[in-house]
Amino acid sequence: MKRQIIKIDEEKCTGCGLCIPNCPEGALKIIDNKARLISDLFCDGLGACIGHCPEGAITIEERESGPYDERKVMENIIQQGPNVIKEHLLHLKNHGENEYLHIALTVLNEKNIQVPDLRSNQQEHHGCPGAQMKILNNETNQNEVVKGTRPSTLQQWPVQLHLLPVMAPQFNGKDLLVSADCAAYTAGDFHKDFLKGKVLAIACPKLDSGQEVYLEKLIGLIDHAKVNTITVIIMEVPCCRGLLVLVQKALSQAARKVPLKVIELSIKGEVLREEWV
Repeated sequence: MKRQIIKIDEEKCTGCGLCIPNCPEGALKIIDNKARLISDLFCDGLGACIGHCPEGAITIEERESGPYDERKVMENIIQQGPNVIKEHLLHLKNHGENEYLHIALTVLNEKNIQVPDLRSNQQEHHGCPGAQMKILNNETNQNEVVKGTRPSTLQQWPVQLHLLPVMAPQFNGKDLLVSADCAAYTAGDFHKDFLKGKVLAIACPKLDSGQEVYLEKLIGLIDHAKVNTITVIIMEVPCCRGLLVLVQKALSQAARKVPLKVIELSIKGEVLREEWV
């Protein structure tokens, strides 16, 4: 049968291992200093590992392969403990893989293992005032200096990608800036040079968990909020490139086509690259 499954470019792979903890199914292992797909049966083809590869060595292809086996995957998942079990179940739930989720829950019940709370991070944050959607009227002219400081141009809150309500009207038709967390601390005039006139989403492609949720959020901003353009700001460090890969994947899966600009900063805040891709 033909199905989607990951493909690893050995020439690009450096064996860093960042993809391994983000594949709880256990389909990936480091062998001979390269990431290897050890079993087609364990790979669900959803690509949670892709955004964690700083070299862009992991892609998804459609090819002949044996069917994904959720029961065999769960045998491996259970051995890794409750946190991995929960992450795997959320992975299935957030991708709408209800049939696999049903099988996974059945296996847990058969083994008398407690089913974890599957509320998503977004739902868990609904009661937190810091996650409440707000419009910020920061329209001050950037040429004005108030008491020696440059005013903020941030248009909305929250800004962390996990917390963004993509159906909120504040994003409709806007230019979206997707920024690596570190970029704002590196660029001295981040607001004036990059943020002004845009809505903001921040994320870290190396340290953040739940990047499959990031993919769904970005697709939602493209297809439902109908953002006008996307600008991605990344740092020159290799791990940061995963953010650009994630946005490019969202664009490839979204129904709409949106112009994409990439800006790469040095650790000194200098613009090393700025281009439409």
